[in-house]
Amino acid sequence: MNSIEEQLWAYIDGTCTPDEHARLTQLISHNEEYKHQYEELLQLNSEFAAIDLDEPPMAFTYNVMEQIRTQEASVPLKAAINPKIIWGVVGFFVLTILIILAYTLTGMKWEATTTTFKTPVKITMPEVSSYFTGPWMKGFLFFDLVAGLFLLDGYLRKRGSDKAAENI
Repeated sequence: MNSIEEQLWAYIDGTCTPDEHARLTQLISHNEEYKHQYEELLQLNSEFAAIDLDEPPMAFTYNVMEQIRTQEASVPLKAAINPKIIWGVVGFFVLTILIILAYTLTGMKWEATTTTFKTPVKITMPEVSSYFTGPWMKGFLFFDLVAGLFLLDGYLRKRGSDKAAENI
C-alpha cells in the first residue's frame, strides 16, 4: 500500500486532520491520479458496505455453549469439596470417640486380683421407657413420617424423569 492509498483511506474514513482533509480535497479535484485512485477506493468501500456478513448457524452457538458446560461439569467433585471440612468432620468424630472412651475407662473400678476378673452381679440399665411415650415420641414419629414421604417423593420424581428421558 502506497502513501496515496493510505491518505485517501484516511480521507474516506474521516480519520485525517482538517488540514489534511482540505489538502486532499484540493488534490482530488486537481490531480488526475488522486481522482482516479479516490473513485476506485470509493467504489471498493461501497462494495464492502454492501457485503452481508455471514452469521454462524443457530446450532453453532448452542454447540459451543454445550461444550463449555461439559468442560465445567467434568471438573471432579473432589476439587469442589474443601478438604478442611472433611478433616473437621473426621476430627469431630475422633474426638467424640476418644472422650467416650476416656469417660468409660475412668468410670470403671479397676481392682487387681490374682485369680479372676470380677464383674458386678447386678448391671442396671438406665430407665428409658418414659422417653418413648407421650408427645416427644409422637413428634419424633411425625417428623420421621414427613422425612420419609419427602425422600419417597424425590425418588419417584427422579425415576419418572429418567423414564421420560428414555422415551425421548
